[in-house]
Formats: sequence, structure tokens, C-alpha cells
Amino acid sequence: MSVAGADDPDWEYAPLRLGPDVNRPSAAAQLSLHAEFGGWELARVQKWSDGTRRVVLRRKRRPGDSLPLPGLTH
Repeated sequence: MSVAGADDPDWEYAPLRLGPDVNRPSAAAQLSLHAEFGGWELARVQKWSDGTRRVVLRRKRRPGDSLPLPGLTH
């Protein structure tokens, strides 16, 4: 997935895929955890006709930050 703004040196981006079996409250809970504990914010959401959500998270780059990027889910 090409991430808009991914070449911006001030931000880092992380794509996520939420399957069609993930309901809206579960998706919101997952994204809230990434926001609270990883410092991520929502940059973009695309919902496909099969129910899959493609989400892009972003956060300001922080020198020395060693928090892992969110991984793709199936």
C-alpha cells in the first residue's frame, strides 16, 4: 500500500488491515490502544465492499523512539 506523505521526514506511517470479521467497536478499541500506548493518530481509513478496512496511522517522529510499528492483522 502506498502511503500518502510517507516521504515526510517529520512523520512515520503504519498501514493496518482490519478484516471483515472485525466489528466497528473492536476496530475502535484496537485503534484507541495504538493511539494511547503508541502515540499513533488516524491518518486515513478506507472501507472496501467486502468489509475490510485499510487504515493508515501516523505519529510524529521522535528521536530515539524504539516503540514497534503496529503489525498487519489478518
